[in-house]
Amino acid sequence: MLASPATFGPESWDYRAMDETMNETLRTPPFAAFEWLLSGRYLRARRKEGFISVIAGFSFLGIMLGVATLIIVMAVMNGFRKELLDKILGLNGHLLVQPLESPLTDWKDVAERISGVQGIRLAAPVVDGQALASSAFNASGVLVRGMRADDLNNLTSIASNIKQGTLEGFDDGQGVAIGRRLADQLSLHAGDSITLVAPKGAVTPMGTTPRIKPYRIAAVFEIGMSEYDSSFVFMPLPESQAYFNRKDDVTAIEVFTDNPDKIDAYRKAVTEAAGRPVFLVDWRQRNSTFFNALQVERNVMFLILTMIVLVAALNIVSGLIMLVKDKGQDIAILRTMGASQGSIMRIFLITGASIGVVGTFVGFMVGLLICLNIESIRQFLSWLTNTPLFDPTLYFLSRLPAEIDFGETAAVVIMALTLSFLATLYPAWRAARLDPVDALRYE
Repeated sequence: MLASPATFGPESWDYRAMDETMNETLRTPPFAAFEWLLSGRYLRARRKEGFISVIAGFSFLGIMLGVATLIIVMAVMNGFRKELLDKILGLNGHLLVQPLESPLTDWKDVAERISGVQGIRLAAPVVDGQALASSAFNASGVLVRGMRADDLNNLTSIASNIKQGTLEGFDDGQGVAIGRRLADQLSLHAGDSITLVAPKGAVTPMGTTPRIKPYRIAAVFEIGMSEYDSSFVFMPLPESQAYFNRKDDVTAIEVFTDNPDKIDAYRKAVTEAAGRPVFLVDWRQRNSTFFNALQVERNVMFLILTMIVLVAALNIVSGLIMLVKDKGQDIAILRTMGASQGSIMRIFLITGASIGVVGTFVGFMVGLLICLNIESIRQFLSWLTNTPLFDPTLYFLSRLPAEIDFGETAAVVIMALTLSFLATLYPAWRAARLDPVDALRYE
């Protein structure tokens, strides 16, 4: 008696036994050639699978833009910190030595002893005071700093950025050096006269009168940091002592070291070399609020922009789930032909991971390309829109910096690859667990 056709239908097949038997005869190594072949075919969606292809395309663009944006933003933030640190520490000392108990009248001996400490590059006595700088065209508040000519020449941020005039004979005359932006604001050039007005001048029976004195502009410098270029006036140290009524003493001693990151190692040696009660303030304390704000902003921007990559990874999940449902019949046929659950899982892992890997690589290349040409891109966009996209008066710098940290860039790439791989696990697991009977029944 012949069995009914239903006896030989898919419901009667023992897929577990068939799977074990065929796996023994048709077992293939992991990530075999046919797995890569099928993954590539699934990535090249046909017309009826166009919507899945659109989702995959958006996933690719999301990961690419997320990785590129993260690399660019982190590079710009690093560039900001490095440029601002170089500008600030190029003008202000890494360690500020201030007097305690008595004025710093022995500044020559103290500066000489501190200069002898190993690792100290320069110990410059300074006299600081505020004044009003004026010309026939305008006026502006300034910070006047008295320094010796030799010390000023040792500050490369000043000596190597003289745009007009010269610092030769700075100690001999009554000339001053001013920033480029201050000179533009007052419509002055090297050789012109600038008038400085100090609130504390001569003491008379009628009270303290402001001190008003004109000075010849010996040099015009441009550091590149607008805050300094628009507010600093350098004056010979003896003249600044007379102008601010200092009795042969100085405000402080600016100490420059070979390595500002190891400033703690110099504090004890500088205190001992001073030979008198002093109060030390390092560059981190003087600029703690500014650099802490930069660090917080940098961390927050990293977290926010990581969301772009996460959203793109979620798109991979949705796209693969739709692909698994669409390819249910194909999965059933593959299983009946002997493909193991591991092979099915690897096929969809490769499909989803390929989007993440290619998107990450393209985003990495785009990010590096933009970082290496970011100033040219800024200038082009400023010219195209006829607007200042990076106003130096707001951002303190005259150019847009970008400093690529390869450790951070590697972390961004690894993070994107990890999210892309994790996004493929659940859809691939669902594909591997798909029951061939149900797939054939509902297709």
